[in-house]
Formats: sequence, C-alpha cells, structure tokens
Amino acid sequence: MTISQRSGTPTAGAGAHAEDHAVAGTSARVAAGATRTRTYTWQDPLAPGPVSAAPADGLAALQGLIADGNPPPIARTLDFTLTEVERGRAVFTVVPGEHHYNPIGSVHGGLAATLCDSACGCAVQSTLPAGAAYTTMDLTIKMLRGITVDTGTLFCEGTIIHAGRRTALAEARLTDTAGKLYAFATSTCMIFPAGG
Repeated sequence: MTISQRSGTPTAGAGAHAEDHAVAGTSARVAAGATRTRTYTWQDPLAPGPVSAAPADGLAALQGLIADGNPPPIARTLDFTLTEVERGRAVFTVVPGEHHYNPIGSVHGGLAATLCDSACGCAVQSTLPAGAAYTTMDLTIKMLRGITVDTGTLFCEGTIIHAGRRTALAEARLTDTAGKLYAFATSTCMIFPAGG
C-alpha cells in the first residue's frame, strides 16, 4: 500500500489557521483541509491461491492466507489483516485511519461491522472440512464506543459458539490494546457441506 499526501493551501475563513492532523500509518503531518490520497493494490480474488487451492480444510486455507501475505481485496480496501487463526477462532487487526472516517468526524461503523463479519466468518471457516463452504446469514452488532484515529490498534476476535451440520453461530469482540470493548457482534452462518 502506498499513502501519499498533497498539501493544500487553506484560504482565509476556510481553515487558514487550521491545526495539523496526523495521517494514520505515516509520520507525515498535513494541514487540516489538505487533500490526502490513498493508493492500494490487490490481486485477482478468483485466481488460484491458498483458499481456492483446496487445502486439507478451512483452517489450512486461513493459515495459508496468513502465510501468503496476500489478503482478499476487502482487507486491502479497509486496511485490516488476519493475524491469528486456530480451530474455532480468528483474529483480525486494524489501525483506524482517516480513510475510515464518516462525515461526522469518526470512523464509520461499517469498519467495525466488516471486521466482526470477517472474524465470525473465519472462525466458522476454520472448523470446516475440505470442500465445505459457508456464507453469512445474519450479523447483529452493538457499537459500544466511538472509534477515531486516536483509538490506536484494534483487534477483532471471532469465536464459535455453536456449530451444527447446516448452520454455525459465532461471536466477535472488537477491542483495543488495553482490552476495552468497542463493538460486540453475533453472526449465524449457513454451511454448505462438501459435495452437497
């Protein structure tokens, strides 16, 4: 990923005395109101890779994603990373940045929802045998605290609550480095058995 900044020249009455704001992920400072540019790349999500190569099971596929270092496009778009996975558990990490902001000056709730959906889904995927698949049926999320660039690194841990033959229930907790809870979610996933 490449992040670049292009400083703007504030006009009187529109931030002429604006304070500097940090751009997440860089040590650069740019004036408030300046234009920021974020560029990122991704690879074809349908090309053969750790998940599509039919590894032994869902856990091996997710371990392959971590080892490969080539996340799916959504992870590149929102700049989050699958950092840990074991059977029935998956952890994603993100550092909130300005590119996650909504118009009211905080991180958009969609970031927390996407992290929780990803963590729940991957927790389910980590339990699946080779050839099986899943999809999210529902996601219920409770936002407990606002998120800003000052929040720092967040971790979203998804765990299995119950796994059946056709559905699985998982939960996710979005926390900071001190363990403070920012969001909590539950998700039901539909399971598609191998060959069925």
